[in-house]
Amino acid sequence: MRLSTGMGRLVCGAALAALVAGCSSAPEVQSASAVAPADANSPEALLARMSIERKVAQIIQPDIGSITPADMREYRFGTILNGGNSGPYGDDKAPAADWLKLADEYWAASTAPLPNGEPAIPALWATDAVHGHANVIGATVFPHNIALGATGDEDLIRRIGAATAVEIEVTGIDWTFAPTVAVARDDRWGRTYESYSEDPALVTRLGAAMVEGLQGRPGEPRFLGEGKVAATAKHFFGDGGTAQGVDQGDVNGDLAELMAIHAAPYPAAIDRGVASVMASFNSINGTKMHGNQALLTGELRGKLGFEGVVVGDWNGHGQIKGCTNSDCPQALLAGLDVYMVPEDWKALHASLVRQVKDGTIPMARLDEAVLRVLRMKQRLGVLDGEVTPSARMLGGKWDRLGAPEHRAIAREAVAKSMVLLKNQGLLPLRPGARIEVAGAAADNIPQQAGGWSVTWQGGGELTAADFPGATSIWQGIAEAAKAAGGEAVLAPGGSASSTPDIAIVVFGEEPYAEFVGDRKDLAFRDEEGLNLLKAYKARGIPTVAVFLSGRPLWVNRELNAADAFVAAWLPGSEGAGVADVLFGKAQPTGRLSFSWPKTCEGAPLNSPEGALFALGYGLGFKAPRMAWAPLDETCAALTQDSGAVWFASGKLGAQVQAVADNALLPDLRGTGSGITATGLDRRAQEDARRIAFAPGAKLTLTGPESGAAWRIAYQVAARPGAAVTVTAGGQPLDITQGMSVAEGKGWREMVLTPACLGTAGGTLTFASKGAFTLQISEIARDEAAASAECSF
Repeated sequence: MRLSTGMGRLVCGAALAALVAGCSSAPEVQSASAVAPADANSPEALLARMSIERKVAQIIQPDIGSITPADMREYRFGTILNGGNSGPYGDDKAPAADWLKLADEYWAASTAPLPNGEPAIPALWATDAVHGHANVIGATVFPHNIALGATGDEDLIRRIGAATAVEIEVTGIDWTFAPTVAVARDDRWGRTYESYSEDPALVTRLGAAMVEGLQGRPGEPRFLGEGKVAATAKHFFGDGGTAQGVDQGDVNGDLAELMAIHAAPYPAAIDRGVASVMASFNSINGTKMHGNQALLTGELRGKLGFEGVVVGDWNGHGQIKGCTNSDCPQALLAGLDVYMVPEDWKALHASLVRQVKDGTIPMARLDEAVLRVLRMKQRLGVLDGEVTPSARMLGGKWDRLGAPEHRAIAREAVAKSMVLLKNQGLLPLRPGARIEVAGAAADNIPQQAGGWSVTWQGGGELTAADFPGATSIWQGIAEAAKAAGGEAVLAPGGSASSTPDIAIVVFGEEPYAEFVGDRKDLAFRDEEGLNLLKAYKARGIPTVAVFLSGRPLWVNRELNAADAFVAAWLPGSEGAGVADVLFGKAQPTGRLSFSWPKTCEGAPLNSPEGALFALGYGLGFKAPRMAWAPLDETCAALTQDSGAVWFASGKLGAQVQAVADNALLPDLRGTGSGITATGLDRRAQEDARRIAFAPGAKLTLTGPESGAAWRIAYQVAARPGAAVTVTAGGQPLDITQGMSVAEGKGWREMVLTPACLGTAGGTLTFASKGAFTLQISEIARDEAAASAECSF
């Protein structure tokens, strides 16, 4: 149980005697006269006393960014979540104490007494603690799953889960949407780093271990008790098998064969008592999983025997044919128990209530879903008594958030996940060496943490200050070098004035999450690390390449240029674990849990054929030194024009910048000089932007001149009250009339050509004389439209 005191008063908001004897029934509330006093707060007894409206609220999960405690008090949602960019009181960088404070407020609102004898049932709060409780500043940020897969260490993963659960409970949260047990089969997928491996057997072992760490073992006294949280196996199923690695795409093939790969990890997670399973965004042979009754009910419930809660993903129900975010009985009928509906919760609540009352949704199906939610709450102990999150044993124990023993586990995980791909006798580094550490990623904690770290996409405007207590890779190297009798100097861009014994170059992918990370190929294009490695080589200085990435990538050029090459994945907050291996304090025991590509095209590997390094590869320090045969450095993808896309899937093109006067807006998000750009859902989570102009504000995008025209997908909710213009280097074009006509007409396409702009140029500036909001989902250059007329 989660109680730190006695039973307290029962969660129906009155004393036991009042609950049993003195509560009257409202017209929509089922009678509880047959309920025995001893069973008064059992899930079945609570259900019997609930109105249809309260039942429906139990299966709706809004985001904390769109509801207040007052909304909770009125509707009594069964669960809530914080999305990747949602934080307490509108601040995704809120201090940990604010998370607990808000948890208490939601708890108090959900347990306030109700009239007519209806039970007041505590709400559960769910979070995406996918590599530690990394949404919260000060928490331990563990390596992402792809790195943990390289460790192959079930005990380590179990300890990581246990540490994460403790840190979650400190902030008053009950439930995590982890572990991801996807079997990623195409590394172009933007969520590859959330997968332990391309090997279903390895994913099965490590996923089950993480469930045990988070929840405890079934039958043991602490199972789902103090220091434990509800876990979620996700995403059922096939998320890692979409065609060409496209996030939320289609998975095609024989169902039995698909399940043998992608559903393989679920029986073990279910056997460990996993509290919930999240439905996947993807389709199976053309049918969206959120509406797939044959799989959610027939396979997951029937054949696999899952009895817990099936929760939806972010507006995933709205992707079902015939559904919207606010109207979708199909999902509940298919087997979904909880709708994750971040913003449209009020309209969805109204439509579900109506559909239950008119018989579209059978009462039995609603009751079944509500009972599953209540039973999860019962297992977590929140039905046993009214104890606020801050009053629990771990509530507000801030010394447990980012605790030294948790950071020690994370550092161990970093060291065990390092995979040595090449070593020409340089590692481990010799004592007393003079070392130069180069690369923009060397002293960059946000980059080494990756996505889902403080913010959803990670990186961007985050700094080391957002990760208090963390250690960068450079800091770890500096400390290790000093302990070994040598010295290390940080020179991010390299230094031609010094002659170190050894250079360590740290480089890799910028942070991303989900579909923003989708790629058309596996070519690593950023040449910063390559140029540094070549510069050191030209001077005769031996080099160690430390590569940060969320997937294996084609880095043949860098492998050729370096004397030693280490795949360090996304190590998280404890960068010193990298130095532990480089200096020989720990052996390089990491082994690839994904095949490493020989060529850059990106076709799925999943077999030794075509792989440069096969699944399970990894060198030890005692491995005999082998002659290095230079790798083929040709890659057609590197010569392809990548400048046509300026903004898509919530991300600016690699060569594109967005600026409001002098304020840079990374990935067209942030605030500066009268511009406020925030995330907006169009086809997927935050794949578009809502750009609010203050009077007189301007937004400028700069990028490559790869086409003579622009195509812009946009939407206008309310017409402008003053002039709006767009400029591409020539005279401003007044688009006020076009924006007015577009009001309320949904997503449209704007085509801007030299016919109206006078020139194409390499900049595009929107300006508004009055307050105006423009929604944008895509911006692309288009040569074919060069001679066309402008249109809106």
